Amino acid sequence: MDRVRRISTELLTRYPDKFAPDFEQNKKLINELATVRSKVLRNTIAGYITSYLRKNSTREESEITSTGVDSSDQQNKDIDAERAA
Repeated sequence: MDRVRRISTELLTRYPDKFAPDFEQNKKLINELATVRSKVLRNTIAGYITSYLRKNSTREESEITSTGVDSSDQQNKDIDAERAA
């Protein structure tokens, strides 16, 4: 697992914009960008990258949602304060 994580991290740092949360697309990209002789290793790396990107996108969406709620609540408070004045 250390080898998979190391290779995946290296690929993501070298080519951060090329990978997407789609397993098939990542599998094809790994064939183009790296020399992986084992199909099982290639699929494991593609799966690791896919799950990593999906977790990050979910985490970013939850942060945006929580931040967005706070700012809309503040806007509503500002509107209520203006109406009261």
